[in-house]
Amino acid sequence: MTQVPPLRAAITPVTPLQQNCTLLWCTQTMRGAFVDPGGELPRLKAVAEQAGVTIEKILLTHGHIDHCGEAGVLAKDLGVPVEGPHEADRFWISRLEDDGRRWGLRGEPFEPDRWLDEGDTVTVGNLTLDVHHCPGHTPGHIVFHHPDSKVAIVGDVLFKGSIGRWDFPLGNFQQLVDSITNRLWPLGDETAFIPGHGPMSTFGHERTTNPLVGDAALAA
Repeated sequence: MTQVPPLRAAITPVTPLQQNCTLLWCTQTMRGAFVDPGGELPRLKAVAEQAGVTIEKILLTHGHIDHCGEAGVLAKDLGVPVEGPHEADRFWISRLEDDGRRWGLRGEPFEPDRWLDEGDTVTVGNLTLDVHHCPGHTPGHIVFHHPDSKVAIVGDVLFKGSIGRWDFPLGNFQQLVDSITNRLWPLGDETAFIPGHGPMSTFGHERTTNPLVGDAALAA
């Protein structure tokens, strides 16, 4: 018999910005969380229902509208708490309505039930995920890591072949590079990551090939 992995994930790109919302669940309990449910809530609820997953919380990597514009709405609707991002992203969450008008998306400010910081953990069913504070794209950006599964959800810190933008208010290129090299690379080359946009990759692949933060690029 094939052993069922403890963690499963389904990626659904939402909003015109094609942001990867991840449905993450514990296969033992079938309890799960949405990570970065930025919009298209009926579609996301249908994905959870189809997978047979009971949503127990919402997790957020950062405060940009495509990642959390409708997170507060969904939390209220499902009666579940919101955990994350780091409190330094309060600036972004407070301006969701204005950013919504700018991008043509629905944005509703909210107060997370729990801000997260480096060294914190979050639970989803029987799973425990480590929290890493990775500023640079936004000041309060965090990453979720499940060591046993060798999987990380990195939001807009790192992409396959690229890195997050740092030209938004409170963004910082050097902080972003430091977050990737000091917080992500030590999690291991074999760790697969789900980015906020585009296809998955592994930290090892990015260290070998990424033109901005690969080992060769940083050694130059």
